[in-house]
Amino acid sequence: MLRFLTAGESHGRALVVILEGLPAGLTIDTDAIARELRRRQGGYGRGRRMAIESDRADVISGVRAGETLGGPIAMVIENRDWPNWQYTMRSTREAPADAGGARRAAVTRPRPGHADLAGGAKYERDDLRDILERASARETAARVAAGAVARQLLAHAGLRITSHVFTLGSLTLSDPGSVAFARASALADDAPLRCGDGELEQRMIAEIDRAREAGDTLGGAFEVIVSGVPVGLGSYVQWDRKLDGRLAQALMSIPAIKAVGIGIGPAVASLPGSRVHDEIVVGDDSRSTGIARPTNRAGGLEGGVTNGEDLRVSGYMKPISTLMKPLRSVDLSTMTESPAAIERSDVCAVPAAAVVGEAMVALVLADALLERFGGDSIAALTRAMAAADETLRARFRAPRS
Repeated sequence: MLRFLTAGESHGRALVVILEGLPAGLTIDTDAIARELRRRQGGYGRGRRMAIESDRADVISGVRAGETLGGPIAMVIENRDWPNWQYTMRSTREAPADAGGARRAAVTRPRPGHADLAGGAKYERDDLRDILERASARETAARVAAGAVARQLLAHAGLRITSHVFTLGSLTLSDPGSVAFARASALADDAPLRCGDGELEQRMIAEIDRAREAGDTLGGAFEVIVSGVPVGLGSYVQWDRKLDGRLAQALMSIPAIKAVGIGIGPAVASLPGSRVHDEIVVGDDSRSTGIARPTNRAGGLEGGVTNGEDLRVSGYMKPISTLMKPLRSVDLSTMTESPAAIERSDVCAVPAAAVVGEAMVALVLADALLERFGGDSIAALTRAMAAADETLRARFRAPRS
């Protein structure tokens, strides 16, 4: 129902994203897109490039007078650092006479943990810049722009998205599930790490400082929380329609994400069923069923289908591959041992990964929403959702005595 494609290299002229499948009539707030792009560039531990780039997405098709038309939306994010890379990243065989930027040597020393070596072997490229430019997490700026549009559709349908960081390096919040949606959404956009525990956040900052001094990098974990999720998104009838599987694939596609959890995640393997499953009780809820859950360890998903509770999805990020004190590698041009290449990079990008995680969750949920309720226009989607809510109220209405 909803799909997107991105194009562009880390130091190329621009990133491009095409988002297809949005209904007609959705009001688009371009300032909200810019806000999400700013959030992605923030967070303690980011590198020098964030001082160079100031991302803004230019909408060039699919929107007229502030409303979607029903056709594909195309957006372009210019790379402000492009003048310094015109010679190295030119698309023509011969460099234009006025091409600016340094004449950079080929990259031949792959970084452990990056796509450099595997990608060079797969695509038969001698200069590993041909790999790293596309494999770079810079591409996620285009995803965030697409996700910012998708979350505007979700907001129209009553869904709200936020995130928080709960692990960084050796430091972790003992119970990430204790951070409610309201608490996470109240965290400031410009907070250093957007951790729900202020004292823990200061310790995390100190850990990043130590890693920077050592020429090292740090990973961590974040949780995306979505409130107002309708009952019945996703399906259990086929493996590729299960919403938890679709969310896991989306988050695992983010560079450096190595694991995904739903609800309490890996803890389900070490706890008895009585402390894993959420009891079902009579009570008020926001989805018109008259049924409530005292706990939400399942993270709002049972059998690959949303149950009306807050959706809670976590992503676990490995440390960034570029180290200022590089690990051992091999220079592929001479096949001799050599330190790995150094590219301009971050010490820690977990808060940024959380913003990308929000975008990917938004895109998956927007697709699932349109799959369930359909509609070529926003008005049609609104009618279908209202009818579904009325059906739920009738289905779960208490029997008359």
